[in-house]
Amino acid sequence: MKIYTKGGDKGTTSLVGGKRVPKNHPRVEAYGDLDELISYIGIVISDSGFDHVKKNLRKIQEELMLISAHFASDGSSKSLKEVGEDAITFLENEIDAMTEALPPQMAFILPGEPRVASECHVARTICRRAERHALVIGTGGEANTEVSEQLVLGQRYLNRLSDYLFTLARYLCVENKEKEAFWLP
Repeated sequence: MKIYTKGGDKGTTSLVGGKRVPKNHPRVEAYGDLDELISYIGIVISDSGFDHVKKNLRKIQEELMLISAHFASDGSSKSLKEVGEDAITFLENEIDAMTEALPPQMAFILPGEPRVASECHVARTICRRAERHALVIGTGGEANTEVSEQLVLGQRYLNRLSDYLFTLARYLCVENKEKEAFWLP
C-alpha cells in the first residue's frame, strides 16, 4: 500500500464515512490536534522513566485514537467503538492517586526541571487546544445525536486529561526529586 493517495492534493480530505471536506474543516482541526497530542505523549512516554506512567500514557494514547476517530467521523459510520465513562473515571482515579503523593500547590507553576515535567505541560496545552476545537465541532450543528454524545464524552475526556497531564507534571517533578518552580507575583 502506498502512503500517498493524491486525494488531498486539492486541499480536501475524507472523513470517516467518506464525506470530503476542506483540510481546514473544524473536524480536521480537532483530530489534527489529537494527532499532535498523541505524538507528544509519545515523547513523554520515552522520557518518563517509570513503567506505570508509560503504561497509563499508552492507554491514554489509545483512548485518544478512539476519540480522534469520532471527531473524524461524518456520522454515517456505525462501527466505531464508543468512548466510555470508564475512560474518564480512569483519569480521575489516577489524578487522585498522584495528588495524594504531592505537596499542596502554593502558587502557579512554571514549567522547568525535569524536562519530562515540562513535556507534560506542553502536552497539556495541546490538549487544551484540542478541547477548544472539539467545542467548535460539537456546536457546529452538523453532528447527529449519536455522534454528539460521543463528542461530548470526548470533550469531557480532554478536559480531564489536561488535569491529568498537569498533575502528572507535578508528580514527575516530585518523583525526580526536583523542586517545583512557582510564579509568585
